[in-house]
Amino acid sequence: MTPASQDDDSKGLEGLTVAAFESRMAPDMEKLIAKHGGIPRVAPSMREVPLSQNKQAFAFFDALQQGAVDILVLMTGGGTRTLFQALETQYAKSRIQKAFKHLTLVARGPKPAKALVDYGLKASVTVPEPNTWREVLSTLDLYKSVKKLNIAVQEYGQPNPQFIEGLQERGAKAILAFPVYKWALPENIQPLKDLIAAIVEGETQVALFTSAQQAHHVFQVAREMRMEHHLREAFGRIVVGSIGAVTSEALKEYGVTPDFEPEHPKMGFLVKAAAEQAVGLCAKKMSQTIQSGGSATVTAVAPPKPPVALKDCLFLKACRKEPTERTPIWIMRQAGRYLPGYRQIRAMVSFLDLCKTPDLAAEVTVHAQETLGADAAILFADILLITEPMGFQLEFNDSGPVIKNPFRSSADLDRIRPVDGASDLPYVMQAVRTIRGTLKPDIPLIGFAGAPFTLASYLMEGGGSRDYFHTRSLLGDIKTWDALMNNLVVSTASYLNAQIVAGAQAVQIFDSWVGILTPEEFQRLVLPYLKNLIHALRPGVPVIYFGTQTEPFFPFIKQMGATVVGVDWRVDLDKAWKKLGDVAIQGNMNPEILLSDSNAIKVEAERILRLAGGKPGHIFNLGHGILPQTPVENALALIQTVKEWKT
Repeated sequence: MTPASQDDDSKGLEGLTVAAFESRMAPDMEKLIAKHGGIPRVAPSMREVPLSQNKQAFAFFDALQQGAVDILVLMTGGGTRTLFQALETQYAKSRIQKAFKHLTLVARGPKPAKALVDYGLKASVTVPEPNTWREVLSTLDLYKSVKKLNIAVQEYGQPNPQFIEGLQERGAKAILAFPVYKWALPENIQPLKDLIAAIVEGETQVALFTSAQQAHHVFQVAREMRMEHHLREAFGRIVVGSIGAVTSEALKEYGVTPDFEPEHPKMGFLVKAAAEQAVGLCAKKMSQTIQSGGSATVTAVAPPKPPVALKDCLFLKACRKEPTERTPIWIMRQAGRYLPGYRQIRAMVSFLDLCKTPDLAAEVTVHAQETLGADAAILFADILLITEPMGFQLEFNDSGPVIKNPFRSSADLDRIRPVDGASDLPYVMQAVRTIRGTLKPDIPLIGFAGAPFTLASYLMEGGGSRDYFHTRSLLGDIKTWDALMNNLVVSTASYLNAQIVAGAQAVQIFDSWVGILTPEEFQRLVLPYLKNLIHALRPGVPVIYFGTQTEPFFPFIKQMGATVVGVDWRVDLDKAWKKLGDVAIQGNMNPEILLSDSNAIKVEAERILRLAGGKPGHIFNLGHGILPQTPVENALALIQTVKEWKT
């Protein structure tokens, strides 16, 4: 008896419209939702395509027979069974079993372990719950080193590059990843498009996901519809149920945090959990909407749409190059030493302690935005925080940051550890969550990180530098440079994506030192890694790239994929925009102007605004961070000038 059938009279969903994405199980899902008093709205999101001519599986078995596979990671029970069925079309069962018995067999949870038992084999190790790829890696770390070993991975759904990168970072000699089935979109995706549109329009109150692949396909189609951002926001307004940890992790990749998981990862239990919790969760989300400034008529069946103020705020509209009623403005380092409130806190704690205390970091972030009335807040942190979990010793003294164990040669590559942004920098993520919960609902939060080149230079110089001797010494060792930069790209992408999941609406990449390079060096040694970093970030989230003395690099910067390009004061804004092309632009007043008087500030700010000409996509900012000795009243005068400017 299924969990749903134990309570046939339950009407726990009370008329809520429930979206689901089942394919062959769609009729069962519809019946379960209706049985619990909901209105089902189900659209297929995937179809299974068996690979009858599975060349990749046979290539794996050939490699196995030649002794070129040491460890096999089996990711799913269904995939494990399909693998054996495919192999048996060409080989005897006894031959397959003999080949597999010489392998280290890693089962990602009980289902592939059971499939092995059914085939007369036994898993060498079974990965514990919640059975995500991270648990696979941590289990391997405890059970068996993969260094210099050949690893085969039976994939499911779509490839998982993060898992493959994790194996590579652990020194695997070779990795053979092969699918034994794949998932495709339905042949007719119009019902799925209609359901996505209905969710965005507020016509559903609950959404249920029963697989990670459903999440991938739903957002893939939303992206094609140019509605990914709107869908993410819509899922934040309604109740989202996930069948288990793997599905929840997939949803979090797109910025969606499920509201509940069932006791057991089965469809019946998922709908039952929805019946028990959805109405209360809907009411809670509706209450939060009203408290944040929304207004609505309260009904159990149709919770109100929350305000869309954040999506339509001036800053984010400018990032999207949409027309705005005025030019938005924020100031780099706006939560800094020029503010008396910041100095009071710093008198009590060190800079590093301030960064690592979420409540204090949140306080200075929000206080700065509210004091200035800026159109965005930027996270208070430092670009070098990521270096600690990478394995470097970071200190701050009166002269600035110091890396006590700098990177100087290829031998140092072995001590670099990959960074998981969420788990390795939890104090930053908690600060982001606190800030997002404290800011006004129409004020976006900007997260940030250092660009790979600037981070690499800090690591090699050990701190600030005038001649960049160690950096230039290593630029000629292209193999070591490439390895270091790739390490930084992977870790920085994880760090920025974690900030986005925690609540940042945009991210900025600071490349403060890149101006020391020639255009040829930038194109060859920096551009490819910036492209990879930006490509690895969450789709639909604005990415700002800011560097100093970058005018010679404009032809290359326009290729990297940034949403917004920040420029310094050394180039006129209109000329920079013309060279950069179809991007939003941020900048670019000389910070030293803020040391003068209000009239000079007004004259220079209006000059820059005239150069922008009211063109959609301009975000006013300084051409570098605000100077510590800046009077607060001068910063306020700048903000007021920009806000009052009329084109």
